[in-house]
Amino acid sequence: MDRGTPPTVLTLILLSGLSALVMNIFLPSLPHMAEYFGTSYATMQLTVPLYLLCSAVIQLFIGPISDNLGRRPVIIGGLVLFMLATLGCIFAPNTAVFLGFRIAQAVIATAMVLSRAVLRDLYTQDQAASKLGYVTMGMALVPMIAPAVGGAIEQVADWHVTFWLMFVIAGAVLVLVLWDMGETAKPSNISILKQFREYPELLRARRFWGYALAASFCSGAFFAYLGGAPFVGTIVFGLDPFWLGLYFGAPAIGYFCGNWITGLFATRFGVDMLVLCGCIAATLGSTLSLCILLMGLGTAETFFGMMTLVGLGNGLCIPNATAGMLSVRPHLAGTASGLGGAIMIGGGSALAVLAGQLLTPESGAYPLVLIMLATSFCGIISILFVIRRARILALQS
Repeated sequence: MDRGTPPTVLTLILLSGLSALVMNIFLPSLPHMAEYFGTSYATMQLTVPLYLLCSAVIQLFIGPISDNLGRRPVIIGGLVLFMLATLGCIFAPNTAVFLGFRIAQAVIATAMVLSRAVLRDLYTQDQAASKLGYVTMGMALVPMIAPAVGGAIEQVADWHVTFWLMFVIAGAVLVLVLWDMGETAKPSNISILKQFREYPELLRARRFWGYALAASFCSGAFFAYLGGAPFVGTIVFGLDPFWLGLYFGAPAIGYFCGNWITGLFATRFGVDMLVLCGCIAATLGSTLSLCILLMGLGTAETFFGMMTLVGLGNGLCIPNATAGMLSVRPHLAGTASGLGGAIMIGGGSALAVLAGQLLTPESGAYPLVLIMLATSFCGIISILFVIRRARILALQS
């Protein structure tokens, strides 16, 4: 616990975990929140895609700002703003005000983006992928447990308690950061405007786009799941909030395993191979789920059970693709983390909206599963492009 040294792994895990907690702990409460505010489920479901969209926009700015000012002050500022936005959600008098403050909560993306950039500040590409695997393995426990906690709170209290829990945890993490996190990036003397002008250097890098799209498409399956699974669990399979929260965390089990495999083998097999395996696993999970539905055997257990493979794919793909993105131009690690995250989250928000709009009691789970299948397959195409590009560059050198 020394603010003059780099942060411990525990601090980075908690920073990343807070971002995951905010994303899904309240989802089991969505139907009752709609009743509380006197609005439709479709309106309350906008809390997912609008949050993701704002998170994507914020990430475009976080990277360059942290490259200019340093990681520590930006993370501290993000945590303070998140706590204020959470209070706004708790005391919101109507739907519009709640949605506004819920969108403002997306500032917590600062913690996720910069915890990754800190690792790249300290390690090489494959080492960073391994460390990211361990960090996100710990982080995976949060989305595994959070929906169940949110569902249990909904059973005995109401959604306000869930948001108070977010506020208290964010305060605890803020204290930890103040005590433990030293600066890992030397603040740049380049102006923030000039930092933004360096975006074209990343945008011209083909390998950056390959990694970014592989991560975006593979994680797109999960974001579609975030937007559609509460509807599928509640309306299609008739789950109550507690069981929905329990089942909802199924992908996190696979995600945990994928992160563990990354931590063990990233330095041995390299990031490209593990990203490919991740995209294949996500595609396989969606394919099996679709086949089970077509055979008329779909249940809550089979649907959510197959999502563990999608989670496994994300656990393999995301930390390795992220390490690849941050290593294409190491001097722009913060910018690359923000831009890559914006591409990933922006695409995810669109898929969450699409899933929410297409799902009806008559359609069942089919639209959601088809979206997940299409996006994860596109992830395979993206990483194959990166592998081919790497071989071409190796031959040229």
